[in-house]
Amino acid sequence: MRSKRLWLILLLCPVLWLTVTSCFNTSPAAYISTNKTHNIDMIVKMNKGDYWNTVKLGAEAAAKEFNVKLTFKAPDSESEIDKQITMVEDSINQKAEAIILAASSYMGLAQVVDQAAYYKIPVISVDAEVGSARVKAYVGSNGYEAGQKSAERLIQLLNGYGEIGIINFTNSSQNVQPESSGPIDYGARDAEEREKGFLNYAARYPNVQVVQISYTSSNTDHAESLTRDMLQNHPDLRGIATLNETASQGAGKVLQNLKQHKVKMVAFDSSPSMMEMLQDGTVQATVIQNPFSNGYLAVKYAAQALEGIDIPERVDTGTKLIDLENMLWPENQKLLFPFVR
Repeated sequence: MRSKRLWLILLLCPVLWLTVTSCFNTSPAAYISTNKTHNIDMIVKMNKGDYWNTVKLGAEAAAKEFNVKLTFKAPDSESEIDKQITMVEDSINQKAEAIILAASSYMGLAQVVDQAAYYKIPVISVDAEVGSARVKAYVGSNGYEAGQKSAERLIQLLNGYGEIGIINFTNSSQNVQPESSGPIDYGARDAEEREKGFLNYAARYPNVQVVQISYTSSNTDHAESLTRDMLQNHPDLRGIATLNETASQGAGKVLQNLKQHKVKMVAFDSSPSMMEMLQDGTVQATVIQNPFSNGYLAVKYAAQALEGIDIPERVDTGTKLIDLENMLWPENQKLLFPFVR
């Protein structure tokens, strides 16, 4: 059965390539009025991972369509905020016409974004917001709603009761208990919003206890270690929610290797390996974004802004919860496989 499902997915991919643009949550592209080539830099959180590779492919598709010379930059890890700042500064010094930025830190990149605006370089934020009022537009999903979707499904799977652990992502490795006092220093606003959405939804259920929240770096080995510690610390744990690709890959691998299928898991990832984990029962559902559309639309709107075309301040590219039942629906296949990998 598993092999049949995988072959069906692979057979669908070439067909879906023909309809890729239908997965964009936007109206048809506005006409770019000149033949001038625009130099646009895209700076994202890190230079590896299926998610960021897909963002890049979407951006490259738009670059061809809108006559853009695209320069793609990224540090090795999401925790390298200083390197990201340096990359933005370099783009300013090299006189990029526009900058597309997926900020690793909400406040850490704010000052350099203001600096770009001072030099009249429009900045489009993608995937993660940045704490500057000078950002021209934001393209990405709603983190709070994504967290609520994750919580809703996991609590359904647990029949409304039991202990839950959360593995979130931030720029510094830390392990925080929900009852700890004082503010939590989140490195990225999207991490905070996803967690807030999850916790606010879970608070409706008195028989659900979030017993541990752990924070991983952009390293799957670290996510695996945190998952093993969580399972050891809470032997009665019934569910795990992971709120980004790295956390999902690490936790999923641990559950898969330990055959811990009694622990339900809702992930945040659309990689091929995550689709396999859905099929073998390691993961029961995953919240997916639209990274191809994020990259495509960010370049599109950057090019339009440079042409003097009005662009929206916020573009919500949406999230969707995928499980074994709906992963083969045509509209979901367009999101999971917008191109042949």
